[in-house]
Amino acid sequence: MKLVVGLGNPGRRYQGTRHNVGFIIVGELVRKFASGGMKERFQGETVEADLRGKKALLLTPKTFMNLSGASVLAARDFYKIPHDDILVVCDDLNLPLAKLRVRASGSAGGQKGLEDIILRLGSQEFARMRIGIGTPPQGWAWPDFVLSKFDKEETPAIEQAVAQAVEAIVVWAHEGVQTCMNRYNG
Repeated sequence: MKLVVGLGNPGRRYQGTRHNVGFIIVGELVRKFASGGMKERFQGETVEADLRGKKALLLTPKTFMNLSGASVLAARDFYKIPHDDILVVCDDLNLPLAKLRVRASGSAGGQKGLEDIILRLGSQEFARMRIGIGTPPQGWAWPDFVLSKFDKEETPAIEQAVAQAVEAIVVWAHEGVQTCMNRYNG
């Protein structure tokens, strides 16, 4: 069993925001690969999916971004999932808009959700996929920017990035993180 975690903040206020791009991508995975709806478990919402022959648990923590680790830890422990079968999908303020970056492990790089997951799991040894959300325009504070929605001009690029991320996750599930990195970290 693979565990794919999409990070974001719960609630209507945050739907469709830059910070919730992980939720958006997991939502697309649910739409394409899950046979049922999300259920509340592990302080989040989960559903099992068939990623073209690979079984995966899709998880969106409902603990707010900065406390995502509690949800990931609970799911990991329940299913006894090894760290190399975990992929966390999140936004990245330091990447250009719609750019994907996959890594096998590493630091949180300032992403508070990843930071909490690393702390709770006691390890940095899990894959992560970051999606660039662009940088704040002059005069914007970064917290306001990450909680803003994509504008009309950005939407096509983000929609394409979401579709590419879904395909990259399927590649990760089947062929591993190294192949996924080689193919999608262009």
